[in-house]
Amino acid sequence: MKKFKGDFSLNDLENLKLERLLETVQKPARYIGGEMNSVKKDWNSVRCTFGFCFADTYEIGMSHLGMKILYYLINERPDALCERLFMPDADMADKMRKENVPLFSLENRKALNHFDIVGFTLQYEMSYTNILEMLDLGRIPIFGKDRKEADPIVVAGGPCAFNPEPLAPFIDAFMIGDGEEVMHELIDVIRDGREAGLSRMDIFRNLAKLEGVYIPALYDVTYNEDGTLKSFTPNDPAAPKTVKKRVVKDLSAAIYPEAIPVPYTEIVHDRMVLEIMRGCTRGCRFCQAGMLYRPVRERSMERLLELADKLQQSTGYEEMSLSSLSSGDFTCLPQLIQALMDRYKEKRVSVSLPSMRIDNIVKQSLEETQQVKKSGLTLAPEAGTQRLRDVINKGVTEENLIRAVTDAFECGWSSVKLYFMMGLPTETDEDLQGIGHLAKKVVDAYYAVPKEKRSKNGVRVTASASVFVPKPFTPFQWAAQDTIETVHEKQMKLRQYLKIKNVNFNWHESELSMLEACISRGDRRIGQVIYAAWKRGCRLDSWMEHFKYDQWLGAFEDCGLDPAFYAYRERPYDELLPWEFVDAGVSMAYLKRENEKAKRVETTKDCRRGCNGCGLNTWGVCDWVKNPPLKDTDEMAAPLFD
Repeated sequence: MKKFKGDFSLNDLENLKLERLLETVQKPARYIGGEMNSVKKDWNSVRCTFGFCFADTYEIGMSHLGMKILYYLINERPDALCERLFMPDADMADKMRKENVPLFSLENRKALNHFDIVGFTLQYEMSYTNILEMLDLGRIPIFGKDRKEADPIVVAGGPCAFNPEPLAPFIDAFMIGDGEEVMHELIDVIRDGREAGLSRMDIFRNLAKLEGVYIPALYDVTYNEDGTLKSFTPNDPAAPKTVKKRVVKDLSAAIYPEAIPVPYTEIVHDRMVLEIMRGCTRGCRFCQAGMLYRPVRERSMERLLELADKLQQSTGYEEMSLSSLSSGDFTCLPQLIQALMDRYKEKRVSVSLPSMRIDNIVKQSLEETQQVKKSGLTLAPEAGTQRLRDVINKGVTEENLIRAVTDAFECGWSSVKLYFMMGLPTETDEDLQGIGHLAKKVVDAYYAVPKEKRSKNGVRVTASASVFVPKPFTPFQWAAQDTIETVHEKQMKLRQYLKIKNVNFNWHESELSMLEACISRGDRRIGQVIYAAWKRGCRLDSWMEHFKYDQWLGAFEDCGLDPAFYAYRERPYDELLPWEFVDAGVSMAYLKRENEKAKRVETTKDCRRGCNGCGLNTWGVCDWVKNPPLKDTDEMAAPLFD
């Protein structure tokens, strides 16, 4: 391969070794940087340096919208810079360690330990061993207690930060909630503290004063004899008893990237992304994101069209994705799609609609988006029977699904993906059989469309069944997960139920889901398990070719902990949960009410039809409480627009 040249911050020997390494590893483009729209600043011109770490490979990290927002936000500051670091693949990581080449940033080739702040985004629990691997490769002490005054301050944010305790031994400060505003405040406090010569602990105390920032070192934890959490208390006057999440109230006014780095190599989502809204009003009881990202906030049409123009001009991408938890709920979706298609049809720029609910697929929108490029259609019924969909408060019916796929087939679609979960609370064999029945009805819906209207490619339905993982801040946070043996039995049954012509069945590894449950609801002791697993060679755990289940079990044994205690045990309401000190806006009382309603198979209306009292109504940030756009008399599954 052609050797790269440039101004490197690694020393000459490290540079030489790196050049040689890049000639021997798979996908060297992951490590060279220099992408269009990447930002390379002079380190001597700024007062604070931020190393943004994504604890997975380049292809995954460069597809993440949150990283692009914060990268743009920090680099817009004249006094700061942000550079990107990703988890090297196993071949590169091994060779870097062997050759003593530190983990380095893509922009200026700085070793991780040269930054003032090192930040991780926490997107998935099974990437936590990667965090330890990156710290070690970056020459930063893994445990916070071992870091010296000159070491970087290690911070983290993202959805998994809402239960920060499993990573408490390794992370100095967590940012909980929306990051656009608190990121500026965090940089200011650390920059000013460093320049004033404050100790790390004094900087931590100042960070603890920021809303949405949690400092693990300022809290003590004790346990009962049965292993449950006994107490969680501040050990310093600077630490608040409760940490309240941050909320960006006006999404239209919030900063959003007008240019994003364009990779030289293919990534998972290689396109420009418009975040049209944040949050969800539906109240699905299994969905952590739907609870954490409340309240719903929409970007204005004017702002979205402005951003679309700037992103298209700065990137040249030919696909634009409209991103949110439920894109079909965006108030002006048909008008937005029409405006985008009118703007970009001649440039052959396509518009895709991820995260569409099956009750708000709009035929007009489907017809518009297929004019340039027709991608596969993904729908999430989640459960096979109406009873179980009501238990999880999905708020959709079989009729919604058949209407949605029929509209799609009439518009020329032939490929449909259906997402389900198995192991949901109260699930029976009838619910599993229902998945097979639904898949068959989708195939039948294709053949019910007249031949002249449907695609000549034939229908292809893919049914995927993931394993239910109970998550913090959901009504099911107290639930037990199915055992691995039970999951295997259900998967075998589903294989039989889905032996249908034109239907493929995919399933998730139950062992991985069990560990995800252990970590997602884990306490501070789980950090020792993560460390033990990493010491046993675990990393890149979400990639099945690297996943070492036996070593994870050995790590639990090393620490004297039982995975069943975390995964398979139903928790009583009076048990202190490791994440209860976080105020996510959704109250524990509301979550308990929703859990009890699930047991009674009772649904809760979409909060756009009136407030359900989740707790955010007391924060003054929920516009739907003030002016709900839908009436209680509307049908639950009615589209939210004409």
